[in-house]
Amino acid sequence: MSFFPHTPFRLALAASIPMLAAPLPADAAAVRRQKPATAAPAAVRADNAIIPLPLNPVVPAGKRVCATTAASGLGSTMLRAGAGTRPGTGDVALVNYIGYLATTGAVFDQGMRSPLPVDGVIPGFSQGLQTMARGGVARFCIPAALGYGARASGPIPANADLVFQVELLDFKTAAEVERMNQPQDAAPAAPDTPAKQ
Repeated sequence: MSFFPHTPFRLALAASIPMLAAPLPADAAAVRRQKPATAAPAAVRADNAIIPLPLNPVVPAGKRVCATTAASGLGSTMLRAGAGTRPGTGDVALVNYIGYLATTGAVFDQGMRSPLPVDGVIPGFSQGLQTMARGGVARFCIPAALGYGARASGPIPANADLVFQVELLDFKTAAEVERMNQPQDAAPAAPDTPAKQ
């Protein structure tokens, strides 16, 4: 098996190898000698301690509070304003997010470029997404009543208040997502036109 499956790339690589072996011109060699020597990096001492699993970072207390609270109980802080329209309940949002417990800051979930149906997540997350525009980053403080309530869910205990930092990268309507998921025809169909006389 070749690491370079494309013939033109292999030819370009073969042509460049002799140039790499050619001696440097005299003035270039002088310039090379004049470079200041950089200090060698400090030796890293091995740490043989076992990392406890699962690896759950803890978010500091200052990043577990929100500036405003809506009538529903959802808290929020806009960290970076977005621009344009906002997603609706039937849309699918593409987000970067991190979720952590409000009491301890223990991270329980995170995702990058995650497609999430706006009406398919916990109520507080859904409400928060509908306040954002593309490119925005927000922190949502979600009370247990707008989260998982009295039931535990994996690492989330019962009656837990949650915090999410969410970046809204993009969103599409359900119809747009359906069109994107349909297989593309090999060639577009020719329009029906009447025969010329």
